[in-house]
Amino acid sequence: MERRRAAREDARVIGGLRSQRFRSSAEKFITRSTYGLLYAAIILVCLFWGRVPTMFLVSAMSWLCGSEFYRMARLGGRMPNEFIGLAAAALYPLAALVSVEGQTGVTLLLMLAAGTWYVLTPRASISDAAITVFGAAYTGLLFSSVVVIRASYLGTEGALLTLGVMGSVWVNDATAYIFGSQFGKHKMAPRISPNKSWEGFVGGLLGSCLTWIALYALKVCGISLLLALIGGLVCGVSGVIGDLFESRLKRAVGVKDSGNLIPGHGGLLDRSDSMLFATMTAYFVLHIGGIL
Repeated sequence: MERRRAAREDARVIGGLRSQRFRSSAEKFITRSTYGLLYAAIILVCLFWGRVPTMFLVSAMSWLCGSEFYRMARLGGRMPNEFIGLAAAALYPLAALVSVEGQTGVTLLLMLAAGTWYVLTPRASISDAAITVFGAAYTGLLFSSVVVIRASYLGTEGALLTLGVMGSVWVNDATAYIFGSQFGKHKMAPRISPNKSWEGFVGGLLGSCLTWIALYALKVCGISLLLALIGGLVCGVSGVIGDLFESRLKRAVGVKDSGNLIPGHGGLLDRSDSMLFATMTAYFVLHIGGIL
């Protein structure tokens, strides 16, 4: 009896009791769900409020994602100019609301500013200048596709189209997790993301396609069934690539999360890595399909 009590005490100290493990899992689930719902609610409000609120939200998200990207770059030994990069990241969504030419102008100014900084800063390497430019394009330019999609249609229809595109990424992640945890046996990219499986990948594509098919069923912006299937597939694939891309960035610098902005989720870039690639892909699909 004494030995059993002592063993339970040791387990209690390290948090190994069944009740402690259950409580810990429940707390993590509640925290993750609460902040996940808050994140989604803010996006929903801005999408249905209008294209200008959407632009301001995406601009702020681009800045925050860029900040986390440059933090990881510094952990990897690089010294990017964060002022230039973050300014461009925040300007891309604003320019997207004006015109495509505005985005081109931001890119040109970004290149000019980064090049000038490189010339005037002896300690800076060409890698630092390149990462400065890439960080802004990776976060701000890719994220600005959300603004372009939302601004293409006024009112509820534009909000529903944008919500469908973004929702397909969320559903992709959720169904991939469910399928992967239940049926996952074949690792997809064990060196980059050990938890990803091909079974989860297929489940994610199914969820993405179903979300796009819902846009077709609701007759949002005249999306055809064929375009919905293509959009679901290619956005699902590109979203996974975006996730693996950021996972490789984190592994290269030895961090688990890009930041700690969202409790239970990590950094905003962790939450948006799939979104960055998928929404830009959705822009091309919708543009080629004649929707935008």
